[in-house]
Amino acid sequence: MYYVPATEEIQEICDQVKPQVEKKTGKYYVEFIANEYRRQYGADGINYLIKVHVAETDYIHVEVLQDLKEKVSLINVKEHQTKQSLIVPF
Repeated sequence: MYYVPATEEIQEICDQVKPQVEKKTGKYYVEFIANEYRRQYGADGINYLIKVHVAETDYIHVEVLQDLKEKVSLINVKEHQTKQSLIVPF
């Protein structure tokens, strides 16, 4: 599996979906730092799977769609991940 270290662009995407993630999980994240990601190009835009560092040893995975007009929306969140967790579709 090929993962890419997160860039400033990926952090910006995370910042945009953070409120949606907090609403979905019912948690407030002080830390919300993109760690690494993978992307897949589709007919409706770019699908991102992003590993996000949210606490000391806690990570979450977020699935995000950036549509053809570059609008970003949260698709799904997978909690209780670690730094070693594989980023796989969920």
